[in-house]
Amino acid sequence: MTNAAVALIFGVTGQDGAYLAQHLLGRGYAVHGTSRADTRASAVNLLRLAIADRVTVHSAAVQDFTAVRGVIGALQPGEIYILAAQSSVGLSFEQPAETINSITAGTLNVLEAVRQLKLDCRIFHASSGECFGNTPSPATETSPFQPVNPYGIAKAAATWLVANYRDAYGLFACSALLFNHESALRPIRFVTRKIVKGAIDIAHKRAETLELGSLTIARDWGWAPEYVEAMRSMLQQDQPADFVIATGVSSTLREFVAQAFAHFGLDWERHVISKSAEFRPIDVMVSVGNPARARAALGWSAKTTMPDLVHRLIECELASQC
Repeated sequence: MTNAAVALIFGVTGQDGAYLAQHLLGRGYAVHGTSRADTRASAVNLLRLAIADRVTVHSAAVQDFTAVRGVIGALQPGEIYILAAQSSVGLSFEQPAETINSITAGTLNVLEAVRQLKLDCRIFHASSGECFGNTPSPATETSPFQPVNPYGIAKAAATWLVANYRDAYGLFACSALLFNHESALRPIRFVTRKIVKGAIDIAHKRAETLELGSLTIARDWGWAPEYVEAMRSMLQQDQPADFVIATGVSSTLREFVAQAFAHFGLDWERHVISKSAEFRPIDVMVSVGNPARARAALGWSAKTTMPDLVHRLIECELASQC
């Protein structure tokens, strides 16, 4: 017997985990989460959203099956969200083993724990548009997986694991193929935050230049708080199904940079340097998703596209809060 009003978020202290916790609390859930780090030190995002005292955080690494099974068994949650993993594409080239293990083994541990415990709960897995690799036309749920980096490879494997457990064992388990979604809760290593902070520093005379990699890559950028709404909606459906969650519009990094610098009346070309040292070993040149199924089945569509996203990120960065 599960507790329908209890939600367990693996990776609750990350960007998506924190916004999802905020969303679920607003819906009346008792929210529990896990973090592999010391819970006090890792709760920065929960503190920024002023919900740290309303979320119970358990110390558990998703790669540790005993810990995963223990927290699921103790809570008997009605809904489980798998968001815990190394989440940076760039960092996945430097830490491929950590990336692949945290994503694939972590997802498998949650699925297997639910199967062993015979829980009648609903499982959400945060997959990625990186599974598709280059998408010259917007990717749908049936587009082939062609990942080009360790992160995308791991997410593709985890997505297939979720589908396998759904089909083989009858679990209510689904994956959201999430395209890029940003907020001020992103760590500085993410390029969107790096650009926004760089533009602010240059505008305030704290820096003269900003070094970036390729400016020709194109991404489908959305606003993270909107994307967590789709996560919960997926678990409210009668049958489990995978969905592409995206804006459906791609913009180049050059356009993103220009928008950020224009906010301060700056000419980005006078300050931004594209350096080969910042390039990835291999990169997706165009990434865009088709959210038609999510719009039709979930009633979900992104409200914020790139220009407004840049404005929001700047305002949040200047205020140091969201």
